[in-house]
Amino acid sequence: MSAVVIVGAQWGDEGKGKATDLLGGRIDYVVKFNGGNNAGHTVVIGDEKYALHLLPSGILTPGVIPVIGNGVVVDLDVLAEELDGLIERGLDVSKLLVSSDAHVVTLYHRTLDKVTERFLGKRQIGTTGRGIGPTYADKINRIGVRIQDIFDEGILRQKVEGALDVKNHLLVKVYNRRAISVDEVVDDLLAHRERLEPMVADTALELHRALDRGDTVLFEGGQATMLDVDHGTYPFVTSSNATAGGAATGSGIAPGRLDTVVGIVKAYTTRVGSGPFPTELEDEWGDWLRERGHEFGTTTGRPRRTGWFDAPIARYATRINGITDYVLTKLDVLTGLEEIPVCVGYEVDGVRVDEVPWSQSDFHHATPVYESHPGWSENIEGAREFSDLPQAAQDYVVALEQMIHQRISVIGVGPGRDEVIVRHDLLGGA
Repeated sequence: MSAVVIVGAQWGDEGKGKATDLLGGRIDYVVKFNGGNNAGHTVVIGDEKYALHLLPSGILTPGVIPVIGNGVVVDLDVLAEELDGLIERGLDVSKLLVSSDAHVVTLYHRTLDKVTERFLGKRQIGTTGRGIGPTYADKINRIGVRIQDIFDEGILRQKVEGALDVKNHLLVKVYNRRAISVDEVVDDLLAHRERLEPMVADTALELHRALDRGDTVLFEGGQATMLDVDHGTYPFVTSSNATAGGAATGSGIAPGRLDTVVGIVKAYTTRVGSGPFPTELEDEWGDWLRERGHEFGTTTGRPRRTGWFDAPIARYATRINGITDYVLTKLDVLTGLEEIPVCVGYEVDGVRVDEVPWSQSDFHHATPVYESHPGWSENIEGAREFSDLPQAAQDYVVALEQMIHQRISVIGVGPGRDEVIVRHDLLGGA
């Protein structure tokens, strides 16, 4: 039995989907435990590229049972669209399970997300406008719609009416938008009922039984540590717990059953949206990293902000998540640099600090303290053993490993699923 959590150790887009796919032949279940279609995984299989937003990336692996857990918020239109897209490409999606307790993104959630963000002006958070935050807000306010409600039209209508009583006042009187009718929301949700019904399950019970049988279950987090609603750069965060603790609450599996936590970290740093980013490069080097790394959002297409590797952030992720192994992605992007700067600490108001400041204000004004490492010019995409890497690349990896206080078990050296170096087995081997 093995329960493995995969989490992003920066601000997202680190390559979690590729790590999930790497383990695909040895796992039985892949569980998405947080977020919605506001983030995405890109997985390359041969000449085929798959961009997944709501679905767990394990749906691409034959024999694996993909699960959307209770911690996810589900846009049923997006779910149907993604499933249809995979079916058209010849993939079997019949094993997908969806938690009956997962909350549903409705028309009014999407509308409110967009108009609220515009209303904030310069204070915008940088949401994707897909209704994720408002859906989580309704969940916490106990006025949310859950998957199971779609199978009881009376309850569904009652819940939508209660939500729209307040939301329509906001839309009409504050945002100068038209009111949304109860019927259009209910009809939109009921249109999915027939197709959805075979997928719905008590997924917590299913996963509990799977672990009891000795199956291997992989928990795949959306977004990343620095976007966690509690532990990230609040308020410039997502609306769910993207850290390892979210795997327990977002799936219904007890924390004590989680064996391994794999952190995914890029060989440099990126983020999307607003908020502090100490190592951000707003010059030609930032553009160079963006173009070399194809740093444009899987879900939004937005150009990502880019910067050098930030060791204090990775150390923070190690502590918060209890990371046992790291996957370092996109090492190949750095090929061609003569020198590679790495942030080893910050200067805040003239004082050197080595860890992420507890004050958001200090973090926002932190100036990175860099340490320079020699680069390499050799193409490393064909490397399959650590010893195949140029000495400078090996030294860079070892230096990062020492800075982040945990071993780097897998190194990504190219975009393909097989373009990796495995130094240690992520499922517990040497």
